[in-house]
Amino acid sequence: MEGNTEKTMVQLLAGQRPDGELVFESVPALAKGEDCYQLLLSPVFAKGAAKHDLIRIKMAGQFVVEKHNGYLCVRVFSRTETKLLHQAMEKSLLLLKADLDHQDERMLVYSIPVESGFDEIEAVFNTLSKGFEQTQWFYSNVYDPDDGQTPLNWWHDYLAK
Repeated sequence: MEGNTEKTMVQLLAGQRPDGELVFESVPALAKGEDCYQLLLSPVFAKGAAKHDLIRIKMAGQFVVEKHNGYLCVRVFSRTETKLLHQAMEKSLLLLKADLDHQDERMLVYSIPVESGFDEIEAVFNTLSKGFEQTQWFYSNVYDPDDGQTPLNWWHDYLAK
């Protein structure tokens, strides 16, 4: 798995339209073996993985995380210009060692080391939500992508190392 490191774009299942058509997201990654890739950025829409995770692609863009590599993916949706949001949080994000993986007019995606701490991360993003109306944030790889509620708990083993 470690030998091949060719940069490529992987197609991850990001959702399904009301008419049943599947929606895919292209994410940059390094090829690490047959159907195995290390993500270079956190996905914007595909749930369950983050930057540097090792994933195995299954049928139709579905994937499983073979190895979590310590990043939490935080997605911010807003009706406010996200440039202002990012600027308002910049100092706090530096303390969290957060990387901005995606920004457009209404969405931000951050990769944040789990070592930064859930309490600290949540304090920053909850403060943001109070300061900017119509802004919501979500973890993308903390809860089961199917039910959105069951904690994945991958960080326990990761932090125990």
